[in-house]
Amino acid sequence: MNSETVMSMTYLAMKVALSMAGPILLVTLLVGLVISIFQAATQINEMTLSFIPKLLAVGLALVLLGPWLIATMVDYMRTLFTQIPGLVS
Repeated sequence: MNSETVMSMTYLAMKVALSMAGPILLVTLLVGLVISIFQAATQINEMTLSFIPKLLAVGLALVLLGPWLIATMVDYMRTLFTQIPGLVS
């Protein structure tokens, strides 16, 4: 195994990790932004108000994106397992 192989495997792992975490983090960001605007408009300064909506939004995102997330991870693992025989030599 040479350095190019290691770098390509690392690049693929980072690409998969970012593509899987990105949508969930984006949902969390958008819900937090909406809650912050609501708090600023109503002058409610409760710090714990944003936790429950964020938690529910992330749960809903995981339910909706779950099949895609699993398919992405299975494709990545399948790619890694098919590369193992070539890496041994």
